[in-house]
Amino acid sequence: MKFGIDRLLADPALRKPLEGKRVALVAHPASVTEGLVHSLDALIAAGVNVTSAFGPQHGLKGDKQDNMVETADELDRVYGIPVFSLYGEVRRPTGQMMSTADVFLFDLQDLGCRIYTFVTTLLYMLEAASGTGKAVWVLDRPNPAGRPVEGTTLLPGWESFVGAGPMPMRHGMTLGEMGAWFVEHFRLDVDYRVITMEGWTSESGPGFGWPESRIWINPSPNAASLNMARAYAGTVMIEGATVSEGRGTTRPLEVLFGAPDVDAKAVLAEMRTFAPQWMQGCAIRECWFEPTFHKHAKSLCSALMIHAEGAHYDHAAFRPWRLQALAFKAIRRLYPDYPLWRDFAYEYVFDKLAIDVINGGPALREWVDDAGSAPGDLDAVAGPNESAWEEERRRFLLY
Repeated sequence: MKFGIDRLLADPALRKPLEGKRVALVAHPASVTEGLVHSLDALIAAGVNVTSAFGPQHGLKGDKQDNMVETADELDRVYGIPVFSLYGEVRRPTGQMMSTADVFLFDLQDLGCRIYTFVTTLLYMLEAASGTGKAVWVLDRPNPAGRPVEGTTLLPGWESFVGAGPMPMRHGMTLGEMGAWFVEHFRLDVDYRVITMEGWTSESGPGFGWPESRIWINPSPNAASLNMARAYAGTVMIEGATVSEGRGTTRPLEVLFGAPDVDAKAVLAEMRTFAPQWMQGCAIRECWFEPTFHKHAKSLCSALMIHAEGAHYDHAAFRPWRLQALAFKAIRRLYPDYPLWRDFAYEYVFDKLAIDVINGGPALREWVDDAGSAPGDLDAVAGPNESAWEEERRRFLLY
């Protein structure tokens, strides 16, 4: 099984169009070859004329911990080339940045979720290249969450750095496939190509999207495991809530919540009463943690942990977006006046609630807060969106 970077390095014919070109690389810590050599080192060793590099959110080195923690531009200490930050003074590549190369290789490991900002960075790169004659190549990597689709479609006017376009939360595409959709949907004039993977199976076990032959490397500081990648399309919504997503612990974004003033056992029981059908495909375990930083730092939190792994995982049944919605709903039903929604600037959006920015609209929050809403009411909103996206994406799938 080979990722796009491995095929590019192994096949001189694939690299031939790069001859005589200035090449830029968009990368992060998980941008490594099958031999665990970073793509920047491997490309330069292969004779590719890399003249600049770009780092997305969390930086080329992956050292920035939280959202809205910016990275500065720098010079690479080994190669002396400029390393531009796409999560610093700007999030869109500037003309000066784009002037440093002719071909832009995009080699980011994604999580298959609309809110994970690497997919937006891809769109911004494509838009910056559009009409300039410059090329963008995606060196494709697996979607570790596989093909399932879940969540409501981002509404018009809700675009943001965590909402690149009208897609659901869990989109079920690789970045290479998504780039092709971007080019058509936004009518971009760009020389776009994908160096496809070889031997990737998106829906077969035991990896169901992630090949067992490849080790997991954090693409961002809190993406610490395959379990997190599977759960993320749900647990990321906790970033818009006052309960903890586990930042400041060793298992961030693998919990449904943690809080010192919420009874996890009672919440779990309420979840089983209200919508047990949304709890399939994983195991949920009561646990305790004390965050060293971030929400509820230094406080003992009662929590529920998700195990979408091993014998507990059913790929077809697991629905993390609904599971997280159910956890919120159970908290609201048990604690009607609980200040659940976090009111703060989220990914540079200052005039909307973070939970709504995350979901690309208010539907999920309104469903949680409506004392009379039932599971079928959320299904009635999300179901048609999910079906429409499955049809929309069909002709862009490469595997």
